[in-house]
Amino acid sequence: MIQVQAIMILSSYLLGAIPFGYILTQKRTGLNILKEGSGNIGSTNVRRVAGKRIAFQVQILDMMKGLIPVSVVLLCNKSGLFDFPDYFIFLVAFCTILGHNFSVFLRFRGGKGVNTTLGASLLVAPIHVLCAVGVYCLVKKILKYTSAGSIALALTLLASGLILQSGEWLLIYLAFCCLMILLRHIPNLRRLFSGEEIL
Repeated sequence: MIQVQAIMILSSYLLGAIPFGYILTQKRTGLNILKEGSGNIGSTNVRRVAGKRIAFQVQILDMMKGLIPVSVVLLCNKSGLFDFPDYFIFLVAFCTILGHNFSVFLRFRGGKGVNTTLGASLLVAPIHVLCAVGVYCLVKKILKYTSAGSIALALTLLASGLILQSGEWLLIYLAFCCLMILLRHIPNLRRLFSGEEIL
């Protein structure tokens, strides 16, 4: 069982580490997205560099990176193939996010993990994700900045976990997701406070 868990954790990280933003942008434009715009491989920077169509594709693919490993764990538990401990599905989900943010294929550079977090959390925390996306849309509409919306999304994930009195492992997972998104947005926070953030 330990070997199976180790394989699934590694597979989740490697799936998350596939840099779709880098791959599709290079294929479409010939540009290295790590050297363009904010240097981020996420859909927001892809939109700036390669356009809305490619950005949408990247957004969906990044969400699927998070959704697929979690779905596999749920199916394994439901079918009785494996009986993973309660915490394991959250560990797999978070490893996928780590893969996206620190991709071994890009020398541990990567994205900020918002879309991958949403994909990874959709099946284990659907209400939390719905609340977070709603707040994201509201904040982005008012302030116009994607980064501000993403920061609000992260805080909402954690706040909804506390308000809904989520289980221990889910709450720990949401706290780590929130912290990771906030840490990855530190440069954006600095630019927001200095008035230099880009839309």
